[in-house]
Amino acid sequence: MYVGTLSFDLLLGDVHSLKEKRSVVRPIVAELQRKYAVSAAEVDHMDLHRRACIGLAMVSGDAGHLSDVLDRCERLVAGRPEVELLSVRRRFHGDDD
Repeated sequence: MYVGTLSFDLLLGDVHSLKEKRSVVRPIVAELQRKYAVSAAEVDHMDLHRRACIGLAMVSGDAGHLSDVLDRCERLVAGRPEVELLSVRRRFHGDDD
């Protein structure tokens, strides 16, 4: 069994309130969940309106499949024009850990 996690540190564009922030972050989280069947949520910077941290996790029996899905998730978030991807942290846990 393999577990992979990603955490995205995002800078949001023209956002002036927490309500506007939710309207940007929620569709990204929903798309990750719908397209790739991962668990995803906003996990940090809850009180800042121009920053967001989205975390996601996935479990798979195949390390190659897990890596491929995490790559796709990273490309999806990086390709969103309304956010600037500041950093990505990837963790991979296998049976050996």
